[in-house]
Amino acid sequence: MHSFQNTAEYAAKLDSEDSLSHFRDRFYFPQINGKEAIYLTGNSLGLQPKAALAALQQELDDWSKFGVEGHFEGKNPWFHYHKFLTENAAHVVGALPHEVVIMNNLTVNLHLMMVSFYQPKPGKYKIIMEAGAFPSDQYAMESQVKFHGYDPSDAIIEVSPRDGEFHLRTEDILDTICQNANETALVMFSGVQYYTGQAFDMASITKVGHEHGITVGFDLAHAAGNLLLKLHDWDVDFAVWCTYKYLNSGPGGVSGVFVNERFANKPELPRFAGWWGHKESERFLMKKGYIPEYGAPGWQLSNAPVLSMAVHKASLQIFEEAGMQALNQKSKLLTDYMEFVLQNCGQALKIITPQNERGCQLSILTDANGKSMFNHLHQHNILADWREPNVIRMAPVPLYNSFTDVFKVGQAFGNFHD
Repeated sequence: MHSFQNTAEYAAKLDSEDSLSHFRDRFYFPQINGKEAIYLTGNSLGLQPKAALAALQQELDDWSKFGVEGHFEGKNPWFHYHKFLTENAAHVVGALPHEVVIMNNLTVNLHLMMVSFYQPKPGKYKIIMEAGAFPSDQYAMESQVKFHGYDPSDAIIEVSPRDGEFHLRTEDILDTICQNANETALVMFSGVQYYTGQAFDMASITKVGHEHGITVGFDLAHAAGNLLLKLHDWDVDFAVWCTYKYLNSGPGGVSGVFVNERFANKPELPRFAGWWGHKESERFLMKKGYIPEYGAPGWQLSNAPVLSMAVHKASLQIFEEAGMQALNQKSKLLTDYMEFVLQNCGQALKIITPQNERGCQLSILTDANGKSMFNHLHQHNILADWREPNVIRMAPVPLYNSFTDVFKVGQAFGNFHD
């Protein structure tokens, strides 16, 4: 346990000891009232990497210079563009390169994965997920079970916190899987719960699901680039994630997909096919009969959205330089420090994010003055996130937030008066 101090000098000392502090200079910060904002909403939209403009310009230049020949000419031939992202993306999520592909957007990819990995049959058709999941997940599950002819109120089992509690107990999740194993076709959880900031025990959930012959998948929208993920080692069946939150790749940016290598060469697996997932060596023969490319790339539909991928490529390079292990270590220290300063700011703040199950997000449950408190933070150049009905979310991101940022947040909370 660290012996933290709630002083500007101590925060500056931690910053001076931070080997990752220089990455802060690789991003643009928005301004409030002419001053650089303390940006704590990387869990909603990450900051713009300064390298993004040059990355985009490269592809625009090649488009102007080569036209259609840019697919095979230029610095980064577009025909292979997704491959330029694969290895670094695999490092972020703890996967083998052939288990990862960057394509489409998050909910599109979630539906594509459900086509392959939600295969209900009479008596074994249910989905277990957390209650209060992000609406995209709720709607995807609801529409998928309806598509297969089932009633969502019967087919979807939601695991809720116990009365008076705000986050799920891992034993309750695992017990729910065991108790409903015979009827369950899929366990589908988020990696990090968007509202509470709870990081789920994905290794245990996967292990227990597999012990009962159940497919297990995850939506890692709030986990990729945040947690130290080990999808391959945990033997997760599939996962999807967006790239515009912690992965700093632009609003509406492309999505990532993980498909366990156990399914890498299973052309018989149901899937919705598109020509970019067809065997690369025969793709331009334009023949009938879909032959999927080996691994996760066999789930591609269309050619790469190069301009969006160019930004993601630039961001992934930063993650490769920093390393997820080092980022995770700083994240824990930075978030622990934020918890400390909030607990010592003079306000009775209730943090509902579990201390031992989190990434870098802290969710604060507020009272009737919560919106006023949120507005007060904005007036002090702090960009946090308000979630109805009464939660302020803040994410001290290790790539670009400092310990001094965190100290100033504590000071701002401390001088709030309703």
